[in-house]
Amino acid sequence: MLTVKDVMVSEVVTISPYSTLREALSTMKERQVKSLVVERQHAHDAYGMLSYRELLDTVVAQEGDVDLLNVYDAATIPAITVNQQLSVRQAAALMSRYRLSRLVVVEGNQLVGLLAMNDILARLMEELT
Repeated sequence: MLTVKDVMVSEVVTISPYSTLREALSTMKERQVKSLVVERQHAHDAYGMLSYRELLDTVVAQEGDVDLLNVYDAATIPAITVNQQLSVRQAAALMSRYRLSRLVVVEGNQLVGLLAMNDILARLMEELT
């Protein structure tokens, strides 16, 4: 059985919820990623997710100011998290049901990776060829 751990990316780019959207965009461009995991400020907080979708909505559709708005204002918090031992089939079903393109992967309550729809499909294509 293929698990989330087999497919996820373990080098996750994170950002503070208090960073500006300009800083988030700059980080995404510099690190060449399409999403950032929003860091927890306390152990009991939830992780968040900031992706192109939230930025498009906040900055373009709603004409938000990239220098005045913080990551917290645009991010999806809480992000849906899964354990790395979950099967890829179950993770894909979750993504499909909730129309998500990414899931935050945790072990216990610690961030260990990010699972993207593209990673699952790339693995599927790899196996087919």
